[in-house]
Amino acid sequence: MANFTVTENITIQLNEASKSLIPTEITIFLSTLNILLSITASLGNALILVALNKETSLHPPTKLLFRCLAITDLCVGVITQPPYAAILFSSVTGMSRQTIYYMNKLYKGSGFVLSQVSIYTSTAISVDRLLALLSGLRYRHVVTLPRVRVATICFWLIGISVEAITFWNVSIAITAGCLLSFFSVTISAFCYSTIYVKLRQHQLQMSPLTQGQPNSRELPLNITRYKSSVSSVKWVQVVLLACYIPLVVVTMLLTHGVIPESQTEIAGHVSVTFVYVSSSLNPILYCWKIRSVRQAAKDTIKQLTCCKSV
Repeated sequence: MANFTVTENITIQLNEASKSLIPTEITIFLSTLNILLSITASLGNALILVALNKETSLHPPTKLLFRCLAITDLCVGVITQPPYAAILFSSVTGMSRQTIYYMNKLYKGSGFVLSQVSIYTSTAISVDRLLALLSGLRYRHVVTLPRVRVATICFWLIGISVEAITFWNVSIAITAGCLLSFFSVTISAFCYSTIYVKLRQHQLQMSPLTQGQPNSRELPLNITRYKSSVSSVKWVQVVLLACYIPLVVVTMLLTHGVIPESQTEIAGHVSVTFVYVSSSLNPILYCWKIRSVRQAAKDTIKQLTCCKSV
């Protein structure tokens, strides 16, 4: 608890001193950008949730995982980014020390939990795609809605539990979060490599005469449609990793004292903003890579437009 209090006090002091460390133009730009990202993440993921509710071609457990991912991105736009943008604005407009303290707790706590749940959920989707390939006809009996509901609840409980550790020891919580995230990314990499190998083997084994008639025990699914679903999940994870890489790099550089003290605040805020970009990009990826979701989103927008015109 003492370590947590010291860390929060340091954060508050850095934010109060940020006026002298960060040029006003950069502060205004970052705060405005985060406000815009907050709006796009909120509206975009709300639209995706409505579209997923209308979509019927996805397997219900798979749809639930995509819903969980969209909910975490929606919460980032509604809960995490507004206080973060307010903290950035505080260096220009001025904000009381107590307000900054609680704003920091809100955006850091919610951001940590939501990022963990996003990583776990995207990993679960990659596992789901691998099971769809390997289980064959048993897939719908292996991956059921109740089991996926339990898994998503566990993801939230783990994320909240790791964040709760910060009240006792911040370094242990960060270490646990990093290890769990690394383990999740490793599982995803294993799933995609296995999927690639299996599909490659299937392609080599298929002769022109048997094309379109795969082994019913191993691959009783539409390969073209399956590859499309795997591609959509892969892009979501690629974007997620790409947005987190700047934060990881900046953290490592700060740990080794490579970044000058005058640039510490700028590097930190830019890398955190990159993390939030993924919440705004995911709805675009869903509409781009999943045709049924794209069509449902278009229909929803048309309905909203018609309602406004009436």
